[in-house]
Amino acid sequence: MTFLIQQTLLYAVPLMIVALAGVFSERSGIINLALEGIMIFGAFVGVLFVHVMQTAGVFDEAKAAGDWIALQGFELLAMLAAAVMGAVFSLLLSFASINLRADQTIGGTALNMLAPALVLFLVRIIANQNTLQMATGDAASWFMIKKTTLGYSRTDDLGFLGNTFLHKVYLATYVCIILFIILSIILYKTRFGLRLRSCGENPQAADSLGINVYKMRYAGVTISGALAGMGGFVYALTSANCTSNGDVAGFGFLALAVMIFGNWKPLNIAGASLLFGLFKCVAAAYSSIDINGDGVYLLAQAGISSHFYRMLPYLITLIVLAFTSKKSRAPKAEGIPYDKSSR
Repeated sequence: MTFLIQQTLLYAVPLMIVALAGVFSERSGIINLALEGIMIFGAFVGVLFVHVMQTAGVFDEAKAAGDWIALQGFELLAMLAAAVMGAVFSLLLSFASINLRADQTIGGTALNMLAPALVLFLVRIIANQNTLQMATGDAASWFMIKKTTLGYSRTDDLGFLGNTFLHKVYLATYVCIILFIILSIILYKTRFGLRLRSCGENPQAADSLGINVYKMRYAGVTISGALAGMGGFVYALTSANCTSNGDVAGFGFLALAVMIFGNWKPLNIAGASLLFGLFKCVAAAYSSIDINGDGVYLLAQAGISSHFYRMLPYLITLIVLAFTSKKSRAPKAEGIPYDKSSR
């Protein structure tokens, strides 16, 4: 059960933070289909930061000194770098959608096509291969928090909660959860959040009250880009062994499905993320899941093809959307370019 919970969180948290990225953009009135592309670019930037720091010998010095706090600090800096560059990359969508009033669906699709090609081009220049990875070791050996990291011995029993949430976990997971809570409060309980949401519901009314719709939409898309970029690196760190190859396994599109399934509401999105994270966990580790804790791996012995488990998250996505999309209520003005002169 501990393994199942930990693996579910590893997949659910990137989905959750990227789905919230979509909420910020769409609540401001801009459809951000480019979440997948921004995740890919953010993953590349974060992995590149880690690669450069390793090559410079900074990680080795921290590990030799037993300074695990410094290593966690580098992890946070990589998340920050991914967020900043994700925000910068999202400005392409902002400019096209807000200033040029281009079709937002086409703009997002263009960025989704640009990002993998750009990342692969840069990776081949930097690493002379198709995958950029850590210079030495793997993500678990450098960044994973274990009970020995916290001062306990390998034989110490931390109990169910301790073994689940304090052993073999990543700090990035908990940082994203905290950010999700804080940003959800900002979106629904602050003046900024109210103004942002008003621009996605009725921009003409918001403008009549003195709210700069263009600036609020830029803010929404920029925050969206930062969260998606960060989510991309967190996915690469926790689920792809801190590698970048121009792919995030469709997590950006899954996040869009989670956002719609969650009806653009953070609490619903958190629940939907856990659901999809569970199925993604089953798809990735079905042969290692001991449901009853009795040493019998039921899913592996069921005789079902591994391909079925791998397509399960995406199949569930289609089924869920088929039953819930009609009840979903998107912001009224999303996808509609705002023209102040047309009031």
